[in-house]
Amino acid sequence: MPARSRGGSDEAAKKPRRFSLHWGEGIVAEEARVQGEHHDPALQLLRFDDGAVQVRFCYYDKRGRFQRSPLILGDDEIALLREELAGQPELLGILRRLVG
Repeated sequence: MPARSRGGSDEAAKKPRRFSLHWGEGIVAEEARVQGEHHDPALQLLRFDDGAVQVRFCYYDKRGRFQRSPLILGDDEIALLREELAGQPELLGILRRLVG
């Protein structure tokens, strides 16, 4: 199965979700996520309760469970993530600073 866009229609992805890391807690403020052949890669803008902002490169397994392994992307997934980022302006701006 080739990678495909999630299309922004997933209601669960639209609601802010809480996260907790050992250095702080907050919400996933923006997310670009696509469906890949083996996993669903995601780029997330994490907004901490103290106001800090960080980017997480991660993925979900095919059952929708968050995974704590390295993110590996293929060409199809990269192209689709680029499309998904168009709807995530703050996350896109941060990533542009990374590569530009």
